[in-house]
Amino acid sequence: MNHNDKRIRGSIDAWLKSPVVYQLGRTFDPQSVMMGSSPRFDMYGNEFGMGKAVALRSGYASKFSGQVTSYPGREAGSIDLEVCLLPEVMTALESDIEFMEAASVPSYDLSNSNWCDVL
Repeated sequence: MNHNDKRIRGSIDAWLKSPVVYQLGRTFDPQSVMMGSSPRFDMYGNEFGMGKAVALRSGYASKFSGQVTSYPGREAGSIDLEVCLLPEVMTALESDIEFMEAASVPSYDLSNSNWCDVL
């Protein structure tokens, strides 16, 4: 396809007359898993005067069950994952004890601890 000025302006004009948000989930096999991201884009490096972001989320068009997005994490050397699953799939995953033990951060028993020990 030739992307010249005339074609691009025509595409923009057509979109303005009938705007749509494309959803990637409609173009992929529902039994598949898609992994995406750009390690070159510093997601936490953008600062808009409110301080460093505490979490990241992709936009609406990128949401479908089975989609996983990875970002360089907030802390040096870490990785953030955004996992999109249907509610019933997420419930089943959260009910899987072996998975939750492997994927969770150990919890603290605050009843036997001083707040200063935890923080």
